[in-house]
Amino acid sequence: MMQILLLMQKSGFRVVFASPAEDSAHAIDLESIGIEKHSIRLNCSSFDEWVRTQSPDVVIFDRFMMEEQFGWRVEKHVPDALRLLDMEDVHCLRDARHRALKAGRNLSADDWHTDMAFREVASILRCDLTLVISEFEMIWLQDHFPIHASKLLYTPFMVNPADAEGLSRRLADLDFEVRGGFVSIGNFRHAPNWDAVLQLREIWPDIRRRLPDAELNIYGAYPPKKAMQLDKPELGFRVRGWASDAYQVIAEAKVMLAPLRFGAGLKGKLLDAMLVGTPAVTSSLGAEGMYGDCDQAAVVADDRDAFIDAAVQLYSSRSEWKSRSAAGYKLAIKRFNDADHGPNITATIDRLCVGLERHRRQDFVGGMLRHHSLKSTQYMSQWIEAKNK
Repeated sequence: MMQILLLMQKSGFRVVFASPAEDSAHAIDLESIGIEKHSIRLNCSSFDEWVRTQSPDVVIFDRFMMEEQFGWRVEKHVPDALRLLDMEDVHCLRDARHRALKAGRNLSADDWHTDMAFREVASILRCDLTLVISEFEMIWLQDHFPIHASKLLYTPFMVNPADAEGLSRRLADLDFEVRGGFVSIGNFRHAPNWDAVLQLREIWPDIRRRLPDAELNIYGAYPPKKAMQLDKPELGFRVRGWASDAYQVIAEAKVMLAPLRFGAGLKGKLLDAMLVGTPAVTSSLGAEGMYGDCDQAAVVADDRDAFIDAAVQLYSSRSEWKSRSAAGYKLAIKRFNDADHGPNITATIDRLCVGLERHRRQDFVGGMLRHHSLKSTQYMSQWIEAKNK
């Protein structure tokens, strides 16, 4: 989201970030970088006058839940604004994988024929354009739902090569001989990350037996009490909680472990690891959309024993470590270069702003959904507002 905001700002837009969420002590100071910040309320008509006053050319909804809440208000009060949906990842796919995993079975089409999928796909179809973070999900959405390619735009993580080079120089002294231990990182409130922590708890004793001096450091925001209780210093299994500098703690480790069993989108932790030269061992799901046709940036293993063997081998072999460390950094710059993706994103937005009426005329399904099903979310919101009074 920050990359998108900064891209729009660089393109000449005045950027206003409006959110119903409470402020956090760890939140980025948007105003210090010239992005206006505004607090909005759910199910409240105060938004209507505010958005009319702003009169935006482009509105971006952060995930489909925000489009459900505010999309009809934007359409009603600033109908000529281009409406973009930033998916972050495909929530119905992540949810389907989670439910299949809990049931101990393979994923099937029935798993994404759900209320969440109906809501999320309807949101995609109502919006003029949807930003999709993963190449895999670009294809998956079109294969499984009636979504035309013109409604989707590939918008991955974006890396500025100059920033990456500066980061590399800052961490240049952290080579194979200096680094130590394994690392895992991810917001504890995100279910796939918590599941990965539990997987690491199960496999760590086998890794530790083969590397008795090694330590695994687990970082992440919002660690619950149950997570901190897993901290076992005597076993080298350390639950650290919040990391003040994610790049630094990843760069100090020899190997990142990411045994993800469900989820969707791109994995920011794996990109961060590539940028600081920390090779990773992950699952095929973790690698999804990350590495393209490069098989040297990380080791991919879904079998438990294969994952353990890969972790030990990568940790112990200087030559393999050096090779994968270099390959990961080069791949990050190549696949996620902002000079490639940024101009394509802004050019697409500019083109749609100019030809928005024609774009909407060609989108019958989107117009149909805005005409009918959009009203249910509108009336529910208005009912809640009336009840709150």
